[in-house]
Amino acid sequence: MDKLLDVTTVLSMALLLMVLISVRRAHIRVEYSVTWLFAAAAMLVLSRSRPVLEYVTRHAGIPDTPLTLFLTAGSIFMIMFFRFSIIISHLRDDNIALAQRVAILEFHVRSLGGHEN
Repeated sequence: MDKLLDVTTVLSMALLLMVLISVRRAHIRVEYSVTWLFAAAAMLVLSRSRPVLEYVTRHAGIPDTPLTLFLTAGSIFMIMFFRFSIIISHLRDDNIALAQRVAILEFHVRSLGGHEN
């Protein structure tokens, strides 16, 4: 169990470092990095506080502490993926609306050009 917690700690710290470097180099927008930073910090806290992990295991009725860690990690990342799916859906809708506006503007520009000839 301790080895698993150590591996989770290292992976969480690596994720934190990667996100911070990506923000610094402008590879990821700050508003999206907050979600990643929250997830990495949550995993880091859980991997370093075994009593909290065991408390959640006992009270949630989960049979094993490592399973609690993975269920928690999976839940955090499922929430993140859902959030990013919503963002992507909004961007797609905005992209369609923008393409329609460009098409309308092109139509108006062409119709104005036809009247001048």
